[in-house]
Amino acid sequence: MIFCNQCGAQNAMTAQYCSNCGAALAGALSSGYQVTAAAMTTTTPVIAPSQVAASPIRYGGFWIRFVAAVIDGIIVQAVVMPVALVLGLAAGIAGSAVNTAGQGLHLTSIFIAAAFGLFSSWLYEAMMESSSRQATLGKMIFGMKVTDLHGNRISFAQATARHFSKYLSAMIMMLGYIMAGFTAQKRALHDMIAGTVVRR
Repeated sequence: MIFCNQCGAQNAMTAQYCSNCGAALAGALSSGYQVTAAAMTTTTPVIAPSQVAASPIRYGGFWIRFVAAVIDGIIVQAVVMPVALVLGLAAGIAGSAVNTAGQGLHLTSIFIAAAFGLFSSWLYEAMMESSSRQATLGKMIFGMKVTDLHGNRISFAQATARHFSKYLSAMIMMLGYIMAGFTAQKRALHDMIAGTVVRR
């Protein structure tokens, strides 16, 4: 039963207008609907959950990750090279001031530039892959993310372990990288060491 907002009279659920005063009934069911006894006695409707087919997980393979790594290398070097040049000049000026030999000054400049490059590459990868983006800029271009084995965001420490494990992947004739083209989840050696996967 529904009640009239104007006079308070009781009316049937299917009534469009009040039988007492003729006012339109708010919330009335349209005449096309039928109220069954089961519907009147059931307080909570039972709704069948929709069945959504789960899409298969896609992983980043060797070649797409290779291209992403090239892009990342260009980005890092675009930042590192100017700064390394400035540091080298500063080392040269400082060396001249203390009369350092030319060969020693040259080696010092190379060491500073290399150390800064390694530091920048590590910080870039570890911070980006452990961030909410879960990817470097190169990976983001191709819609890839670095996750743990359960699809969760990795920590900075885990991203750091992944980065430095890449040196091991490279030392064994790049076989650690090539493994990404043959393993089931497209995992390279550094992914296995760090417990990560690259998803698309």
